[in-house]
Amino acid sequence: MAEGAGVAVVWFRRDLRLADHPAIAAAAAASDRLVALFVDDERLRGPSGGARAAFLEGCLADLDESTGGRLVRRRGDPTAVVPAVAAEVGATDVFVTEDFGPYGRARDEAVDAALTDRGGALRRVGTPYVVAPGVVRTQAGTPYQVFTPFSRAWADHADTRPVAEVDVAWVGDLDRDAPPSVDPPAGVALPPPGERGAHGRLDAFVEGGVAAYADERDRPGVDGTSRLSPYLKFGCLHPRQVLDRLPPGDRGGEVLRRELIWREFYADVLFHHPGSARRSLKPKLAAMEVDEGPDTERRFAAWRDGRTGYPLVDAGMRQLAAEAWMHNRVRMITASFLVKDLHLDWTRGAALFMERLVDGDLASNQHGWQWVAGTGTDAAPYFRIFNPVAQSRRFDPDGTYLRRWLPELADLDRDAVHEPWKHPGGPPGGYPEPIVDHAVEREEALRRYGALG
Repeated sequence: MAEGAGVAVVWFRRDLRLADHPAIAAAAAASDRLVALFVDDERLRGPSGGARAAFLEGCLADLDESTGGRLVRRRGDPTAVVPAVAAEVGATDVFVTEDFGPYGRARDEAVDAALTDRGGALRRVGTPYVVAPGVVRTQAGTPYQVFTPFSRAWADHADTRPVAEVDVAWVGDLDRDAPPSVDPPAGVALPPPGERGAHGRLDAFVEGGVAAYADERDRPGVDGTSRLSPYLKFGCLHPRQVLDRLPPGDRGGEVLRRELIWREFYADVLFHHPGSARRSLKPKLAAMEVDEGPDTERRFAAWRDGRTGYPLVDAGMRQLAAEAWMHNRVRMITASFLVKDLHLDWTRGAALFMERLVDGDLASNQHGWQWVAGTGTDAAPYFRIFNPVAQSRRFDPDGTYLRRWLPELADLDRDAVHEPWKHPGGPPGGYPEPIVDHAVEREEALRRYGALG
């Protein structure tokens, strides 16, 4: 490609779309021609499981088609790759959506320094959030530690108007590295990828699901959730675009708005406490006694494989294996079971979720687990312990969800399906007996909490 001052690079990361994209708009205002770049960074690809990697490939294929087949893919360390591409096309500036994750922030500083050395700059424009992490603070200037006051302050900063899409002259006659060959785990069904898949799902939700969202989002046996999380993860959809489509004054829309603020709260927590991705935010809880040894591994495997004998826990883990996704209410219950019934460290479960989830987001996943474990920002004490049978009876009373994912229990009536060990002759079809007694383990969890003083 001939060099020219009219060229700028747009480096795509967690913003795989063309609409409502401030970095593209800024680049188009500054330059006549734009290069769309994606860097295959092994530091990010490595922790992703097969499902998320395969979904990402689908999203990139959609983005490539949207740019007229001009998405330039290069493999390697962004610190070297991004300045090299900019030099190749004669661009000084590289435009990006700002990254607030621990690795992303350090990487971008290094890339900016490399660009500065050759007279350029990394231009950070826009964020994956409505309100950028670090903006919402208390009157004393400190970060919020509790969600509810954060959510009230967040509203004072939120601008939910989508940014208008701009006409862009994408150019891309550069050498490209071949994309990796990635297949999802055998049998896993992934959602339609990319910006078009995102808007298809958003359309379906707004037209048919948002009205009932407030009442049905906690019922795993119905299609009552938005299923937008994979698209928000990769930025195929910006949360502004979701909020802009919600009917004003609608109760379901208000509940979804609250869920999106939770996502931004967790991003803010990670921004201020990057170490919370790997360790408990509350130092006191980091000292909690956890089980170790061979039997621990057996119990972890039973949880992972959906063989604990508690139907709602097992149904959730089998859904995760089959769809690379799990209903949000069930995520909390399966997490609680691992931490407070099996007494294992929350980081083990969080790592498995990050490996398997198509929507695995570091901030939301890690802090969602800490919310359940009682080690994070939640104002409620540690002794919130989900009873898997009570939760099952309350949110899946007919056993619809249980029967879908546990065919062994399909013929049990609506009472027995929640406690199959009480069925005459025991659980049918080879379904296991409970590996622990929830009542006993609940008391043990409370004892361990009390021992911390």
